[in-house]
Amino acid sequence: MPAGTQSKNRLIYPAARRRQLVEVIHGRTVSDPYRWLEQPDDDETRQWMRAQDELSHTVLDDLPGREWLRTQLSGLVSVGVTGPPVWRGARKFFMKRRAGQEHAVLHIADPDGTEQVLLDPMTLDPTGRTTLDSWQADAEGRRLAYQISVGGDRDSRLYVLDIDTGTLLDGPITGCRQSPVAWLPEGEKFYYVRSSLAGSHSRENRYHRRVYLHTIGTDPDTCDQVVFGEDGPMTAAYHIAVGPGGRWLTVTRTTGAVRRNEIWIAELTEDNLARPAFVPLYQGQEAHTNAVVGKDGRVYMHTDLDAPRGRLAVVGIEDLQSGEWTELLPQDHQARLEHFAVLDGAGLERGVLLAGWSRHSISEITVHDLETGDRLGAIPLPGLGAVGEIRGRGHEAWFTYTDPFTPITVYRWDALTRTTSVWAVPPSQDTDDGAHPHAQHPVGTMQQITCVSPDGTEVRVTVLAPQGRTGPLPTILYGYGGFGLSPAPVYNPEALAWVQAGGVYAIAHVRGGLEEGTQWHVAGTRANKQRSIDDFHAAARALVSGRWTAHSQLVISGESNGGMLVGAALTQQPHTYRAALCTAPLLDMVRYEHSGLGPSWTAEYGSASVPEELGWLLGYSPYHRVTAEADYPAVLFTVSDGDTLVDPLHARKMCAALQHAAGGKAQPVGRGLTLLRREAGVGHGARAVSRIVELSVDQLSFAAQQTGLQLPRT
Repeated sequence: MPAGTQSKNRLIYPAARRRQLVEVIHGRTVSDPYRWLEQPDDDETRQWMRAQDELSHTVLDDLPGREWLRTQLSGLVSVGVTGPPVWRGARKFFMKRRAGQEHAVLHIADPDGTEQVLLDPMTLDPTGRTTLDSWQADAEGRRLAYQISVGGDRDSRLYVLDIDTGTLLDGPITGCRQSPVAWLPEGEKFYYVRSSLAGSHSRENRYHRRVYLHTIGTDPDTCDQVVFGEDGPMTAAYHIAVGPGGRWLTVTRTTGAVRRNEIWIAELTEDNLARPAFVPLYQGQEAHTNAVVGKDGRVYMHTDLDAPRGRLAVVGIEDLQSGEWTELLPQDHQARLEHFAVLDGAGLERGVLLAGWSRHSISEITVHDLETGDRLGAIPLPGLGAVGEIRGRGHEAWFTYTDPFTPITVYRWDALTRTTSVWAVPPSQDTDDGAHPHAQHPVGTMQQITCVSPDGTEVRVTVLAPQGRTGPLPTILYGYGGFGLSPAPVYNPEALAWVQAGGVYAIAHVRGGLEEGTQWHVAGTRANKQRSIDDFHAAARALVSGRWTAHSQLVISGESNGGMLVGAALTQQPHTYRAALCTAPLLDMVRYEHSGLGPSWTAEYGSASVPEELGWLLGYSPYHRVTAEADYPAVLFTVSDGDTLVDPLHARKMCAALQHAAGGKAQPVGRGLTLLRREAGVGHGARAVSRIVELSVDQLSFAAQQTGLQLPRT
């Protein structure tokens, strides 16, 4: 039977040559039999990948219930989304995705209410492979700087558009990955961030970033001037902002994946735009701070300095060097301060401060006096869910709300009347009554349970289950646990489709995230990374002991760092899990620094170049823990060829190792089944809606088949 084909009762895996490559690193013996799979352009690797493509299609395309899933998912994503407005001059800008659209589209509305499409990624590229990464209009609302990526490369080309005429004024400026844009008044110049090696073939061309000043219509390669970061570290990233009136420029530098930063500020004049005189605002602290210059002449400091869950302080511009901050919002020891907004428009007797909090992953908004910080009340929310960034203007504020059963809705709050109203519902629900079918008739319930990790730490798990659940059900347990990122209870079509099918969907809020503040993040990093994995195992045990599910019905799921979490979990406790969905994973922790954005992640994981840290990494590195003696769960790896963040080599090597451990063959439905789903033309995350649906169809049908969940047939 040809390699990578299927009979009724067994699969034959594609042949993968197993080399006897063993290295001694810092006195430790490290085996790497599939290093040749790191080379995607090698003929042997290409042949192996084509065989894996054939195998995955052979298995996945015939799974039952796929059409029902496709119909459900398509319906759930078709509700669309409208984002909160951003005001520039008298114009408002907002994103909107209607039913049938592959990507969200940037809209603009003039003062007379005339609304039009300003930027549609599908107009730029009808194939759907181009994504709109970010955009920023100038203060007058006349020009737009926007960034796009093609095929998932995340390089970000920056362009400038004249909004009134639709004329392209500038671009492409390359090497602008995740670049903020800070416009100066009148819209002729802006500050931005670019790699100094942009356009080079060096593997470091995504690093060595600097802050530049650009004048519209000039050549960025010859005319743009470095204003900050000339001698900065290789992995430095910068956030920049120009304050009200264009008087102040703030630069925030973060080096690598750390939860600490440094801030400088400079007063701008017509003569020093290219050579601002920066003074340190915040340096030398093991903490993270955001600085915002307000119209009132104060700098608002949102910081976790001496406050792991965050606090808000202010300091006058004239007192920057004193170090004497006045605390407006002290730390809440049970809730994390996520963001804030200042309302100080005409008509208000006193300014108002809005604060967004996350209490064990559930959002709250409180109202405070802007001068004293005294609490004045709270803004009621529709349920237990997540609030997005609060955007304020004058006496008004806009924010999004969503929960697992409610699509994103935009609300407007009026500080004059202290009232909340719906500003925008999902486009498909834009009716006179603004009804939300899922909110009125949810198909399931949400609750939080608590489990205990081996070191005694309590860990919360958010559980979504069908209405009237009885007995153990097929369950997907999702986790991330890294980089201070926290999964929130948001509208998730994949989770909702699973619950509609009769399954349970759970989210483990493990250490490494930011759910309980910066200490929660630190407790799951570097030498402590195993704690994240222990928390995940504890969540699985709690779901089984609570009769939400059984080991034979439990699927674990994660992407990126969460893919590493899943890989570690399935290799450490293979019998705890029935199957795994491992998306864009990081799996070879000895060599992760040699690809993707790995060099910037040593603060999160440690470095194999340091003897002690190599020991940490080998302790849980999934690829290095695969053995022929273990009975592993079924695994579906999903990767994208255009992923420049986490190289697909991790999944290729781990896939080969697991297929070898299974003896080179497996049953189409059974433990030891390992598949690699590969997708071209997309990168790490953002993609067209139809691609999101097809990925979810493959993953959910795989999970259903492995756990015995009977999907309806159409």
